[in-house]
Amino acid sequence: MLRVVIVDDEPLAIRAMRRLLAAHGDVAILGEADNLSGAVQLISAEKPDAVFLDIDLGSSDGFQLIARLDPAPHVVFVTAHAQYAVDAFAAAAVDYLLKPVIPERLAEAIARLRRNRPPPAADAGGDSGGAHDILKLRTPNRTVLASPAEIAALCAEGDFTRVVLADQPSLLIWRTLSHFESVLPAPPFVRLSRSLILNRDRLRSFETPSRNRSRVTLDGVGEPLVLGRAATSRLRDVVSGGTERL
Repeated sequence: MLRVVIVDDEPLAIRAMRRLLAAHGDVAILGEADNLSGAVQLISAEKPDAVFLDIDLGSSDGFQLIARLDPAPHVVFVTAHAQYAVDAFAAAAVDYLLKPVIPERLAEAIARLRRNRPPPAADAGGDSGGAHDILKLRTPNRTVLASPAEIAALCAEGDFTRVVLADQPSLLIWRTLSHFESVLPAPPFVRLSRSLILNRDRLRSFETPSRNRSRVTLDGVGEPLVLGRAATSRLRDVVSGGTERL
């Protein structure tokens, strides 16, 4: 059973989506919301597999909702505005439906949701599984499978996280750093600051040219990472045998 919620600020649009989804016997509608705060509460409580999400929510928008969910369910945008499609897929949307929704396009979106649904033992959340599982790191263009041991560091970039992989290009993922902190094993992963998590097992050396800055060399990463004062202090604690988590 595919468990979904509907988020739209137009009652007529919600009713129309309910009628369309009723034709799919394996889709269960858990509820609906017409604003940002209501949607956050509903999704946090029900933990659906997917959300059918309008972009225009009156005083807010669907992208703001995604940013407030950690982890977020799979998203199918349902909107009257074609111009946001690029932004939607950059946010790792499963599909983008234009109103009025055609039943055939809805069927395609549901088929994509079924294919993207993670197995019960490893909730990818679009990006990550359990602490010791293979992780699914999803970008708009591809999905990279990686073990925790392949991750050298993770750096916050706004609502995104840059995942620094050993001997591979880094990936920019639409998930917060706190999300990755919750699913990666600690140790060896240590949060050094509000914007950095480091895999201690890949630490090869670090230099401290000043009290407020250090350069860290990681196994499999070509360029050293430059750390600020707080992260440098935390790294000294870790190396000298201090506590493993902030």
